[in-house]
Formats: sequence, C-alpha cells, structure tokens
Amino acid sequence: MRFSLSRRQAYRYLQEAQEIQHPVSVPSPVIPVTIKISVDVAEQLRAYARTSGLTIGEIVARSVTLFLGPPGESRG
Repeated sequence: MRFSLSRRQAYRYLQEAQEIQHPVSVPSPVIPVTIKISVDVAEQLRAYARTSGLTIGEIVARSVTLFLGPPGESRG
C-alpha cells in the first residue's frame, strides 16, 4: 500500500472530519496552460495577485469561467 496509516490515525482523521460544519470543496484536476499576454496585462495580474492573495492561475481561471458562463450555456 503506497499511503498507509494506522487505525489510530484514521480514527483521529474521522473525528476531525465529523467536526467540520460546512461542505469541503474538492478542487478539479488542473493542467498547465501557456498563454501569451502583453507586459501591461501581466503586470496588472501580478499586482492584483499580490493584493488579493490569489495566484495568477486562480485569477485567470475565475475570469475565464465568468467569461464562458455556466457549462452548457450557449454564447452567441
């Protein structure tokens, strides 16, 4: 078994999980994507990332998701 843990550890993790009062989101798998953007936009992204605490990838993913709209909804 690659990732093994003792019964005691497993029980402790289950106890902690039962105390969580809200759903825990499970992130989707990610893939690396290379894009070319202007220096100005890159600088704005970096500045926004610093002040927001988000990564550039998170900012771009949120922006693209908003632009595309809900899955299955036609654009046009």
